[in-house]
Amino acid sequence: MKPVIKVKGVGKQYRIGGPQLPYQTLRENLSNTLRAPLKKFRRNGQGTFWALRDIDFEVQAGEVVGIIGRNGAGKSTLLKILSRITEPTTGRVELYGRVGSLLEVGTGFHPELTGRENIFLNGAILGMKRSEIERKFDEIVAFAEVDKFIDTPVKRYSSGMFLRLAFAVAAHLDPEILVVDEVLAVGDAGFQRKCLDQMKEVSQHGRTVLFVSHNMPAISRLCPRTVLLNEGTMLEDGPSNQVISSYLQSGLGTTAERKWSDMRKAPGNHIARLVAVRVRTEENETSEAIDIRRPVGIEMEFQVLEPGHVLVPNHKFVNEEGVTIFCATDLDSAWRNRPRPAGRYTSTAWIPGNFLAEGSIIVEAALSTFDPEMIHFDERDAVAFQVVDSRDGDSARGDYAGPMPGVVRPVLDWTTDFAPNEQGDSWPVQ
Repeated sequence: MKPVIKVKGVGKQYRIGGPQLPYQTLRENLSNTLRAPLKKFRRNGQGTFWALRDIDFEVQAGEVVGIIGRNGAGKSTLLKILSRITEPTTGRVELYGRVGSLLEVGTGFHPELTGRENIFLNGAILGMKRSEIERKFDEIVAFAEVDKFIDTPVKRYSSGMFLRLAFAVAAHLDPEILVVDEVLAVGDAGFQRKCLDQMKEVSQHGRTVLFVSHNMPAISRLCPRTVLLNEGTMLEDGPSNQVISSYLQSGLGTTAERKWSDMRKAPGNHIARLVAVRVRTEENETSEAIDIRRPVGIEMEFQVLEPGHVLVPNHKFVNEEGVTIFCATDLDSAWRNRPRPAGRYTSTAWIPGNFLAEGSIIVEAALSTFDPEMIHFDERDAVAFQVVDSRDGDSARGDYAGPMPGVVRPVLDWTTDFAPNEQGDSWPVQ
Protein backbone atom coordinates (compact mmCIF):
# COMPACT_ATOMS: atom_id res chain seq x y z
CA MET A 1 0.00 0.00 0.00
CA LYS A 2 1.30 3.43 -0.97
CA PRO A 3 1.80 5.77 2.03
CA VAL A 4 -0.14 9.06 2.08
CA ILE A 5 2.73 10.89 3.83
CA LYS A 6 6.41 10.37 3.02
CA VAL A 7 9.00 12.42 4.91
CA LYS A 8 12.57 11.93 3.70
CA GLY A 9 15.59 13.62 5.29
CA VAL A 10 13.60 16.72 6.22
CA GLY A 11 15.44 19.55 7.96
CA LYS A 12 14.48 23.14 8.71
CA GLN A 13 16.98 25.89 9.42
CA TYR A 14 16.07 29.34 10.75
CA ARG A 15 18.15 32.48 10.98
CA ILE A 16 18.11 34.18 14.37
CA GLY A 17 19.16 37.70 15.32
CA GLY A 18 21.30 39.64 12.83
CA PRO A 19 21.61 43.38 12.29
CA GLN A 20 18.56 45.39 11.30
CA LEU A 21 19.59 47.17 8.08
CA PRO A 22 18.05 50.53 7.19
CA TYR A 23 15.96 50.92 4.06
CA GLN A 24 18.13 51.20 0.95
CA THR A 25 17.37 52.42 -2.56
CA LEU A 26 17.81 50.18 -5.60
CA ARG A 27 21.01 52.07 -6.53
CA GLU A 28 22.49 51.47 -3.03
CA ASN A 29 21.62 47.77 -3.14
CA LEU A 30 23.24 47.32 -6.56
CA SER A 31 26.30 49.29 -5.50
CA ASN A 32 26.78 47.24 -2.30
CA THR A 33 26.37 43.98 -4.21
CA LEU A 34 28.99 44.98 -6.78
CA ARG A 35 31.44 46.08 -4.06
CA ALA A 36 31.15 42.86 -2.00
CA PRO A 37 29.45 40.15 -4.06
CA LEU A 38 30.26 37.36 -1.56
CA LYS A 39 29.30 39.21 1.61
CA LYS A 40 25.71 37.92 1.61
CA PHE A 41 26.82 34.31 1.30
CA ARG A 42 29.47 34.61 4.01
CA ARG A 43 26.83 35.85 6.44
CA ASN A 44 24.39 32.99 5.77
CA GLY A 45 26.06 30.52 8.13
CA GLN A 46 25.97 32.85 11.10
CA GLY A 47 23.09 33.21 13.56
CA THR A 48 21.21 30.09 12.45
CA PHE A 49 19.78 27.02 14.15
CA TRP A 50 18.20 23.78 13.00
CA ALA A 51 14.63 23.34 14.23
CA LEU A 52 14.50 19.94 12.49
CA ARG A 53 17.20 17.66 11.14
CA ASP A 54 17.13 14.39 9.18
CA ILE A 55 13.50 13.45 9.88
CA ASP A 56 12.36 10.26 8.11
CA PHE A 57 9.01 8.45 8.44
CA GLU A 58 6.01 7.30 6.43
CA VAL A 59 2.31 7.24 7.33
CA GLN A 60 -0.24 4.93 5.74
CA ALA A 61 -3.82 5.89 4.89
CA GLY A 62 -6.08 5.65 7.96
CA GLU A 63 -3.24 5.74 10.50
CA VAL A 64 -3.50 7.97 13.57
CA VAL A 65 0.00 9.06 14.61
CA GLY A 66 0.87 11.03 17.72
CA ILE A 67 3.84 13.40 17.83
CA ILE A 68 5.28 14.17 21.26
CA GLY A 69 8.31 15.91 22.76
CA ARG A 70 9.16 18.75 25.07
CA ASN A 71 8.72 22.41 24.09
CA GLY A 72 11.16 23.32 21.33
CA ALA A 73 11.51 19.74 20.10
CA GLY A 74 10.37 20.70 16.59
CA LYS A 75 6.81 19.34 16.66
CA SER A 76 5.05 22.48 15.42
CA THR A 77 7.73 23.11 12.78
CA LEU A 78 7.18 19.62 11.40
CA LEU A 79 3.42 20.16 11.22
CA LYS A 80 3.89 23.52 9.47
CA ILE A 81 6.00 21.80 6.83
CA LEU A 82 3.40 19.05 6.41
CA SER A 83 0.68 21.72 6.15
CA ARG A 84 2.72 23.57 3.46
CA ILE A 85 2.92 26.71 5.60
CA THR A 86 6.70 26.63 5.38
CA GLU A 87 9.15 24.75 3.16
CA PRO A 88 11.88 22.42 4.43
CA THR A 89 15.49 23.57 4.11
CA THR A 90 16.60 20.03 3.27
CA GLY A 91 14.80 16.84 2.33
CA ARG A 92 11.47 16.16 0.72
CA VAL A 93 7.82 15.72 1.78
CA GLU A 94 5.28 13.87 -0.34
CA LEU A 95 1.57 14.22 0.48
CA TYR A 96 -1.11 12.27 -1.31
CA GLY A 97 -4.44 13.84 -0.37
CA ARG A 98 -6.09 17.04 0.78
CA VAL A 99 -4.68 18.37 4.07
CA GLY A 100 -6.82 20.02 6.74
CA SER A 101 -4.81 21.63 9.54
CA LEU A 102 -5.47 23.28 12.87
CA LEU A 103 -2.12 24.60 14.08
CA GLU A 104 -3.16 27.83 15.77
CA VAL A 105 -6.55 29.16 16.80
CA GLY A 106 -8.23 30.62 13.72
CA THR A 107 -5.43 29.95 11.24
CA GLY A 108 -6.84 30.97 7.85
CA PHE A 109 -9.80 32.86 9.38
CA HIS A 110 -10.46 36.46 8.41
CA PRO A 111 -11.55 38.45 11.51
CA GLU A 112 -13.82 40.81 9.55
CA LEU A 113 -15.78 37.94 7.97
CA THR A 114 -18.67 36.18 9.68
CA GLY A 115 -18.54 32.60 10.86
CA ARG A 116 -20.60 31.56 7.83
CA GLU A 117 -18.26 33.34 5.41
CA ASN A 118 -15.17 31.85 7.06
CA ILE A 119 -16.57 28.33 6.71
CA PHE A 120 -16.93 28.82 2.96
CA LEU A 121 -13.53 30.57 2.73
CA ASN A 122 -11.73 27.71 4.49
CA GLY A 123 -13.55 25.14 2.40
CA ALA A 124 -12.43 26.93 -0.75
CA ILE A 125 -8.82 27.02 0.51
CA LEU A 126 -9.04 23.24 1.00
CA GLY A 127 -10.15 22.94 -2.63
CA MET A 128 -13.76 21.98 -1.93
CA LYS A 129 -16.71 22.82 -4.13
CA ARG A 130 -19.44 25.06 -2.75
CA SER A 131 -21.92 22.18 -2.89
CA GLU A 132 -19.61 20.06 -0.68
CA ILE A 133 -19.34 22.85 1.89
CA GLU A 134 -23.12 23.40 1.90
CA ARG A 135 -23.64 19.68 2.55
CA LYS A 136 -21.44 19.85 5.67
CA PHE A 137 -22.46 23.34 6.81
CA ASP A 138 -25.17 22.42 9.35
CA GLU A 139 -22.98 19.70 10.85
CA ILE A 140 -20.09 22.15 11.33
CA VAL A 141 -22.29 24.77 13.00
CA ALA A 142 -23.91 22.19 15.30
CA PHE A 143 -20.52 20.84 16.39
CA ALA A 144 -19.13 24.33 17.05
CA GLU A 145 -22.28 25.40 18.95
CA VAL A 146 -22.20 28.87 17.38
CA ASP A 147 -25.53 28.80 15.52
CA LYS A 148 -26.74 32.05 17.17
CA PHE A 149 -23.56 33.87 16.11
CA ILE A 150 -22.92 32.32 12.71
CA ASP A 151 -23.58 35.64 10.94
CA THR A 152 -21.46 37.67 13.40
CA PRO A 153 -17.87 38.66 12.46
CA VAL A 154 -15.50 36.21 14.14
CA LYS A 155 -13.46 39.08 15.63
CA ARG A 156 -16.32 39.36 18.15
CA TYR A 157 -16.17 35.67 19.11
CA SER A 158 -14.77 34.56 22.44
CA SER A 159 -11.62 32.43 22.26
CA GLY A 160 -13.71 29.34 23.00
CA MET A 161 -16.19 30.05 20.18
CA PHE A 162 -13.30 30.81 17.82
CA LEU A 163 -11.61 27.52 18.71
CA ARG A 164 -14.75 25.44 18.34
CA LEU A 165 -15.50 26.82 14.89
CA ALA A 166 -11.88 26.49 13.72
CA PHE A 167 -11.72 22.84 14.78
CA ALA A 168 -15.17 22.07 13.35
CA VAL A 169 -14.15 23.43 9.94
CA ALA A 170 -10.82 21.54 9.92
CA ALA A 171 -12.39 18.22 10.98
CA HIS A 172 -15.63 18.24 8.97
CA LEU A 173 -14.56 19.37 5.51
CA ASP A 174 -13.44 15.86 4.52
CA PRO A 175 -9.63 16.23 4.40
CA GLU A 176 -7.76 13.01 3.61
CA ILE A 177 -5.09 14.15 6.10
CA LEU A 178 -5.97 16.00 9.34
CA VAL A 179 -3.14 17.78 11.17
CA VAL A 180 -3.89 19.01 14.70
CA ASP A 181 -1.49 20.82 17.05
CA GLU A 182 -1.73 21.36 20.84
CA VAL A 183 -4.33 24.08 20.20
CA LEU A 184 -6.93 21.78 21.80
CA ALA A 185 -5.44 22.65 25.19
CA VAL A 186 -7.24 26.01 24.91
CA GLY A 187 -10.68 24.41 25.17
CA ASP A 188 -12.40 23.12 28.27
CA ALA A 189 -12.29 19.45 29.22
CA GLY A 190 -15.69 18.68 27.68
CA PHE A 191 -14.74 20.22 24.36
CA GLN A 192 -11.39 18.42 24.33
CA ARG A 193 -13.19 15.08 24.71
CA LYS A 194 -15.57 16.07 21.92
CA CYS A 195 -12.63 16.89 19.62
CA LEU A 196 -10.86 13.62 20.43
CA ASP A 197 -14.02 11.68 19.64
CA GLN A 198 -14.33 13.54 16.34
CA MET A 199 -10.72 12.75 15.41
CA LYS A 200 -11.34 9.09 16.23
CA GLU A 201 -14.38 9.11 13.98
CA VAL A 202 -12.38 10.77 11.18
CA SER A 203 -9.74 8.02 11.41
CA GLN A 204 -12.37 5.28 11.32
CA HIS A 205 -13.47 6.58 7.91
CA GLY A 206 -10.01 5.85 6.49
CA ARG A 207 -8.53 9.33 6.86
CA THR A 208 -5.11 10.00 8.32
CA VAL A 209 -4.57 12.02 11.52
CA LEU A 210 -1.36 13.58 12.88
CA PHE A 211 -1.89 14.75 16.46
CA VAL A 212 0.58 16.79 18.54
CA SER A 213 -0.17 16.91 22.26
CA HIS A 214 1.35 17.00 25.74
CA ASN A 215 -1.65 15.00 26.98
CA MET A 216 -0.19 11.50 27.17
CA PRO A 217 -3.51 9.71 27.97
CA ALA A 218 -5.11 11.33 24.91
CA ILE A 219 -2.15 10.24 22.75
CA SER A 220 -2.33 6.72 24.18
CA ARG A 221 -6.09 6.39 23.61
CA LEU A 222 -6.24 7.97 20.16
CA CYS A 223 -2.92 7.01 18.55
CA PRO A 224 -1.71 3.42 18.18
CA ARG A 225 1.62 4.84 16.93
CA THR A 226 3.70 7.77 18.23
CA VAL A 227 6.79 9.66 17.06
CA LEU A 228 9.10 11.18 19.70
CA LEU A 229 11.08 14.32 18.81
CA ASN A 230 13.84 15.99 20.82
CA GLU A 231 15.86 19.05 19.82
CA GLY A 232 14.82 18.66 16.20
CA THR A 233 15.72 14.99 15.78
CA MET A 234 13.54 11.88 15.84
CA LEU A 235 14.39 9.71 18.85
CA GLU A 236 11.78 6.98 18.50
CA ASP A 237 8.88 5.81 16.33
CA GLY A 238 6.72 2.92 17.50
CA PRO A 239 3.74 1.74 19.58
CA SER A 240 2.37 4.62 21.67
CA ASN A 241 2.64 3.02 25.11
CA GLN A 242 6.27 2.10 24.45
CA VAL A 243 7.22 5.55 23.11
CA ILE A 244 5.32 7.41 25.86
CA SER A 245 7.08 5.32 28.50
CA SER A 246 10.48 6.11 26.94
CA TYR A 247 9.62 9.81 26.82
CA LEU A 248 8.49 10.07 30.41
CA GLN A 249 11.28 7.93 31.85
CA SER A 250 14.00 9.71 29.86
CA GLY A 251 13.66 12.97 31.78
CA LEU A 252 12.34 14.75 28.68
CA GLY A 253 8.86 14.89 30.20
CA THR A 254 7.74 16.22 33.55
CA THR A 255 9.51 15.12 36.71
CA ALA A 256 8.61 12.12 38.85
CA GLU A 257 11.27 12.97 41.42
CA ARG A 258 12.17 16.07 43.40
CA LYS A 259 15.08 16.44 45.79
CA TRP A 260 16.20 19.10 48.24
CA SER A 261 19.90 18.65 48.93
CA ASP A 262 20.27 21.85 50.96
CA MET A 263 18.31 21.41 54.20
CA ARG A 264 18.34 25.17 54.79
CA LYS A 265 16.24 25.68 51.64
CA ALA A 266 14.12 22.53 51.88
CA PRO A 267 10.40 22.81 52.76
CA GLY A 268 9.80 22.49 56.49
CA ASN A 269 10.64 24.03 59.85
CA HIS A 270 12.85 23.43 62.87
CA ILE A 271 11.05 20.13 63.57
CA ALA A 272 11.23 18.41 60.16
CA ARG A 273 12.17 19.09 56.56
CA LEU A 274 11.38 17.43 53.24
CA VAL A 275 14.29 15.65 51.52
CA ALA A 276 12.73 14.04 48.43
CA VAL A 277 9.51 12.80 46.81
CA ARG A 278 9.45 10.08 44.14
CA VAL A 279 6.98 8.12 42.04
CA ARG A 280 7.93 4.43 42.26
CA THR A 281 6.91 1.36 40.27
CA GLU A 282 6.64 -2.06 41.91
CA GLU A 283 10.10 -2.78 40.42
CA ASN A 284 11.37 0.14 42.58
CA GLU A 285 12.11 2.32 39.56
CA THR A 286 11.34 6.04 39.36
CA SER A 287 8.84 6.49 36.54
CA GLU A 288 6.32 8.97 35.22
CA ALA A 289 4.43 6.51 33.02
CA ILE A 290 2.31 4.17 35.10
CA ASP A 291 0.30 1.34 33.55
CA ILE A 292 -3.23 1.64 34.91
CA ARG A 293 -3.13 -2.05 35.92
CA ARG A 294 0.03 -1.76 38.05
CA PRO A 295 0.55 -0.44 41.60
CA VAL A 296 2.29 2.90 42.03
CA GLY A 297 4.13 4.07 45.14
CA ILE A 298 4.63 7.65 46.32
CA GLU A 299 7.85 7.72 48.31
CA MET A 300 8.42 10.63 50.68
CA GLU A 301 11.81 11.07 52.37
CA PHE A 302 12.05 13.52 55.27
CA GLN A 303 14.47 14.49 58.01
CA VAL A 304 13.32 14.84 61.62
CA LEU A 305 15.45 17.50 63.28
CA GLU A 306 13.75 17.81 66.67
CA PRO A 307 12.71 14.57 68.44
CA GLY A 308 9.59 13.97 70.49
CA HIS A 309 6.80 14.89 68.01
CA VAL A 310 4.05 12.68 66.57
CA LEU A 311 4.49 13.25 62.83
CA VAL A 312 2.05 12.04 60.15
CA PRO A 313 3.00 11.91 56.46
CA ASN A 314 0.05 12.59 54.14
CA HIS A 315 -0.67 13.14 50.45
CA LYS A 316 -3.34 14.73 48.30
CA PHE A 317 -3.89 13.48 44.75
CA VAL A 318 -5.30 15.92 42.16
CA ASN A 319 -6.14 15.19 38.53
CA GLU A 320 -5.41 17.35 35.45
CA GLU A 321 -8.74 19.16 35.81
CA GLY A 322 -7.90 20.29 39.35
CA VAL A 323 -10.28 17.82 41.01
CA THR A 324 -9.09 16.19 44.23
CA ILE A 325 -9.20 12.43 43.72
CA PHE A 326 -8.52 11.50 47.35
CA CYS A 327 -6.30 12.22 50.35
CA ALA A 328 -4.19 9.60 52.12
CA THR A 329 -2.71 9.57 55.63
CA ASP A 330 0.05 7.28 56.93
CA LEU A 331 -1.54 4.78 59.36
CA ASP A 332 1.53 2.56 59.80
CA SER A 333 1.11 0.96 63.23
CA ALA A 334 4.85 1.18 63.88
CA TRP A 335 4.68 4.98 64.10
CA ARG A 336 1.01 5.79 64.69
CA ASN A 337 0.62 8.01 67.78
CA ARG A 338 4.31 7.48 68.56
CA PRO A 339 6.82 10.35 68.91
CA ARG A 340 9.62 10.04 66.37
CA PRO A 341 13.31 10.30 67.27
CA ALA A 342 15.57 12.49 65.13
CA GLY A 343 16.73 10.89 61.91
CA ARG A 344 15.84 10.28 58.27
CA TYR A 345 12.59 8.52 57.35
CA THR A 346 11.24 7.14 54.07
CA SER A 347 7.48 6.56 53.92
CA THR A 348 5.87 5.04 50.82
CA ALA A 349 2.14 5.04 50.09
CA TRP A 350 1.08 2.34 47.61
CA ILE A 351 -1.92 2.80 45.34
CA PRO A 352 -3.21 -0.49 43.92
CA GLY A 353 -3.46 -1.13 40.20
CA ASN A 354 -6.81 -0.73 38.46
CA PHE A 355 -7.84 2.04 40.83
CA LEU A 356 -6.85 5.43 39.35
CA ALA A 357 -8.38 6.69 36.10
CA GLU A 358 -6.08 7.52 33.20
CA GLY A 359 -4.68 11.03 33.08
CA SER A 360 -2.18 13.29 34.78
CA ILE A 361 -1.95 12.98 38.57
CA ILE A 362 -0.34 15.70 40.68
CA VAL A 363 0.79 14.76 44.19
CA GLU A 364 0.88 17.08 47.19
CA ALA A 365 3.26 15.95 49.96
CA ALA A 366 2.82 17.09 53.55
CA LEU A 367 3.91 16.28 57.10
CA SER A 368 1.59 17.18 59.97
CA THR A 369 1.00 16.91 63.69
CA PHE A 370 -2.67 16.52 64.60
CA ASP A 371 -2.58 17.23 68.35
CA PRO A 372 -1.78 20.07 68.58
CA GLU A 373 -2.53 20.71 64.88
CA MET A 374 0.56 21.85 63.00
CA ILE A 375 1.75 21.57 59.40
CA HIS A 376 5.51 21.19 59.19
CA PHE A 377 5.67 21.26 55.40
CA ASP A 378 3.16 21.10 52.55
CA GLU A 379 4.61 20.90 49.03
CA ARG A 380 1.64 21.33 46.68
CA ASP A 381 3.09 20.19 43.33
CA ALA A 382 5.68 17.80 44.67
CA VAL A 383 5.64 15.29 41.79
CA ALA A 384 3.39 14.26 38.91
CA PHE A 385 2.85 11.14 36.86
CA GLN A 386 0.72 9.88 33.99
CA VAL A 387 -1.64 6.93 34.31
CA VAL A 388 -1.84 5.24 30.92
CA ASP A 389 -4.75 2.91 30.20
CA SER A 390 -4.23 -0.30 28.28
CA ARG A 391 -5.71 -1.31 24.96
CA ASP A 392 -5.16 -5.00 25.80
CA GLY A 393 -8.69 -5.48 27.11
CA ASP A 394 -7.85 -6.55 30.69
CA SER A 395 -8.22 -3.19 32.43
CA ALA A 396 -11.53 -1.64 33.47
CA ARG A 397 -11.79 -0.28 29.93
CA GLY A 398 -12.25 -3.79 28.55
CA ASP A 399 -12.84 -3.65 24.80
CA TYR A 400 -14.22 -0.10 24.89
CA ALA A 401 -11.92 2.51 23.28
CA GLY A 402 -13.94 5.69 23.89
CA PRO A 403 -13.76 8.27 26.68
CA MET A 404 -14.48 7.12 30.25
CA PRO A 405 -15.27 9.88 32.77
CA GLY A 406 -14.52 9.66 36.47
CA VAL A 407 -11.64 10.28 38.86
CA VAL A 408 -11.14 6.56 39.58
CA ARG A 409 -11.45 3.50 37.35
CA PRO A 410 -11.58 0.33 39.47
CA VAL A 411 -12.02 -3.20 38.14
CA LEU A 412 -15.13 -4.51 39.89
CA ASP A 413 -16.26 -8.09 40.47
CA TRP A 414 -19.31 -8.86 38.35
CA THR A 415 -21.66 -11.82 38.78
CA THR A 416 -24.34 -12.94 36.37
CA ASP A 417 -27.20 -15.37 36.92
CA PHE A 418 -28.70 -17.05 33.88
CA ALA A 419 -31.86 -19.08 33.48
CA PRO A 420 -32.84 -20.51 30.06
CA ASN A 421 -36.40 -20.03 28.89
CA GLU A 422 -38.68 -22.89 29.78
CA GLN A 423 -40.71 -24.58 27.10
CA GLY A 424 -43.82 -22.61 26.38
CA ASP A 425 -42.41 -19.27 27.52
CA SER A 426 -43.17 -16.47 25.10
CA TRP A 427 -42.18 -12.82 25.14
CA PRO A 428 -43.91 -10.09 23.24
CA VAL A 429 -41.82 -8.53 20.48
CA GLN A 430 -42.02 -4.75 20.49
